[in-house]
Amino acid sequence: MDILINVVLPLSLAIIMLSLGIGLTVADFARVLKAPGAFAIGAFAQVIVLPVVAFGIATSFGLPPELAVGVMLLSLCPGGVTSNMIAKLARGDVALSVSLTAVISLLSLVTVPGLTALTVEWFMGGAGPDVSVASLTIAVFLITTLPVAIGVTIRHFAPGFAQRIDRALSGLATLLFVIIVVAALAGNWDIFTTNLPALGPALITLNLALLLIGLALARAATLGWNQAKTISIETGIQNATLGITLAALISGQADGFSAMALPSGVYGITMYFVAAPFVLWFRRA
Repeated sequence: MDILINVVLPLSLAIIMLSLGIGLTVADFARVLKAPGAFAIGAFAQVIVLPVVAFGIATSFGLPPELAVGVMLLSLCPGGVTSNMIAKLARGDVALSVSLTAVISLLSLVTVPGLTALTVEWFMGGAGPDVSVASLTIAVFLITTLPVAIGVTIRHFAPGFAQRIDRALSGLATLLFVIIVVAALAGNWDIFTTNLPALGPALITLNLALLLIGLALARAATLGWNQAKTISIETGIQNATLGITLAALISGQADGFSAMALPSGVYGITMYFVAAPFVLWFRRA
């Protein structure tokens, strides 16, 4: 299990983020300047609104401290490849989705370490693990920012090669995601079954609320329907693999997944069921 947590897990996330980078171009970042209004609403929803709503959900549902931290870790994660895929299925503005995912993923290097330390201190106090912001920043850079940058570089200088490996890399990323989620659940099965009556509804409520809030913010800003669909999805769909990895990085456990990884593991399954009705609605509207 220690090899799975210390080697396979971070390597898997790095591959997933490399897969994200391979699908990006420099134009995806530049596009932010062409549609600053839509990007600003999406970024505000993800970086500010999402953690605030998650804090309210974790507190109001009375989750145990480790699970509350896990919910907050999930809320700090960007959308990832999954949100881009769902935006495409929903016939949203895929270009906006990709741009948001790209920039917020890189921004996570700045936002995630500090907010993670604050979250652990708030919910767990002295009982929580010591979180080194500097060490976590380096880890986030190595397993998220750097692979994305490498992927974008490959796509820019070797587009043909990038296109050839894109599908295989995406398939590998999906397989690794499934393995990680299953391992996180299996490693905390007793905690999972004990807390499912509270954790399940909390995560479903969080997912549903964020999809609706993202949509409402976009419509209030008079954005187009396709942009509104995309912002709804980007706000409501998080990178569960990063949440599990963050839990492993700060817990210091080598003999199994921390309970802090459980919310991301459960969410990695429930998000598809919650998002499905929205995708059907968005495709028809």
